Amino acid sequence: MGAMDHEHLETNRANWDERAGLHAAREGTGYETRRFVDDRSLLSDVVRFDLPLLGDVTGLRVVHLQCHIGTDTLSLARLGAASVTGLDFSGRSVQEARRLVAETGDAVEFVQSDVHAATDVLPAGGFDLVFTGIGALCWLPSVEAWAGVVADLLAPGGSLFLREGHPLLWAMDETLDDDLHLRLPYWEHPEPTEWDGDQSYVATKTYEWNHSLGEVVTALADRGLRIDRLVEHDSVPWEALPGQMRLRDDGEWVLTERAGSAPLTYTLRASKPSA
Repeated sequence: MGAMDHEHLETNRANWDERAGLHAAREGTGYETRRFVDDRSLLSDVVRFDLPLLGDVTGLRVVHLQCHIGTDTLSLARLGAASVTGLDFSGRSVQEARRLVAETGDAVEFVQSDVHAATDVLPAGGFDLVFTGIGALCWLPSVEAWAGVVADLLAPGGSLFLREGHPLLWAMDETLDDDLHLRLPYWEHPEPTEWDGDQSYVATKTYEWNHSLGEVVTALADRGLRIDRLVEHDSVPWEALPGQMRLRDDGEWVLTERAGSAPLTYTLRASKPSA
């Protein structure tokens, strides 16, 4: 990792350390984590949306990459997975995730690691399902490197479940609220897009990378994975374009004036051949 890559990583880590405390608040702001303590059958809104394409995870060994504070991770455990491991590079996120499952009683293990070093702390070929949730790939500079980690972690016959912000959404400038404006890179570039923290609710700048749909599919195929399904959605689980969206009853946000004019997220399923 070069000097600039290290700077980007550490800057983003500081940002997520700060977010973790806010998101883990049991009441008020954040992910309303008290709900998971009070209702031991509750699933996160994200995982509930994922269910039709996720399918049955009963008995599977699952790893959730870039798991943050673990609300989606513990939801996978509640669906009957044999074992669930969450991995995140933010120490504060892992700390909050462990604190949450200690209160909920869900059997989930959390480990701290940069996703690129996942096989240094997790068994290669040790998982039947690699789960990567929404808003994860944009923090990684290379989708090829990520695809290599996924392939290394999967057991033969195992599968990847990815739901992510659509690269067309990431290419839109969210600071312009009068219409949809394509202003940012659609394809992966070595240099990231820099965001100033004072546009957000945390005071730290961040660095993000976009990865086109073709780049994601090709990176996985190049690692020997078979693309089983690719579905694009008209919704996203947060107000990605402030002032231009409305909240649906299922917890997803959709465009108000230009509904249906652009995909906002996508789900990809891929599998590792059995032999």
